[in-house]
Amino acid sequence: MKYITRTFLTGLAAVLPIVATFYLLAWLVLAAESILSAAVRSILPEKLYWPGLGVAIFVLLVFLIGLFMRTWVAQKLFSWGEALLYRTPVVKMVYGALRDFSGFLTEPKQKGLQQVVSVQLGSSDARLIGFVTRDDLSGLPQGIGGTDTVAVYLPMSYQIGGYMALVPRSSIQPVDMSIEDAMRLVLTAGISTKANRT
Repeated sequence: MKYITRTFLTGLAAVLPIVATFYLLAWLVLAAESILSAAVRSILPEKLYWPGLGVAIFVLLVFLIGLFMRTWVAQKLFSWGEALLYRTPVVKMVYGALRDFSGFLTEPKQKGLQQVVSVQLGSSDARLIGFVTRDDLSGLPQGIGGTDTVAVYLPMSYQIGGYMALVPRSSIQPVDMSIEDAMRLVLTAGISTKANRT
């Protein structure tokens, strides 16, 4: 029975990431198709519509928005609209969190993750992998940290979340590792690294 269970779990471990990836991609494609197909059909004659046209238009729209966002006019309009959202109660909390998270995923280096570090926990030998998000705490309210304190983001394994810890500079040790590889290592609880994937 143990052999059967172990074999099944081995197969499941091989299949699950592939199935989950394709399921997520299929959901995204079907969502884009169902949302945009009605709009496309109302504009184009039925005989010109073909399955997948909604997805193609979605990809094209996202690309065009990306091109437009590179212009000075778009950036000004976007910053004006964003300022309005940040002044709206409740909306500012939701939008701000989503904006920070999307920026963190697309540009982790530019969005504050400066250095991979290992953080010592008290006097024990246990250490956590973290990311320095702020090396200088000046300008923050008094009592948050001194000149010898840094802000470190400590992500949790297998979920989106973590803690922002204010730790003494003496408790951190730089790690020679890319942010992407370190994040993969932490989020998979040490199971997956770049070396494991090649």
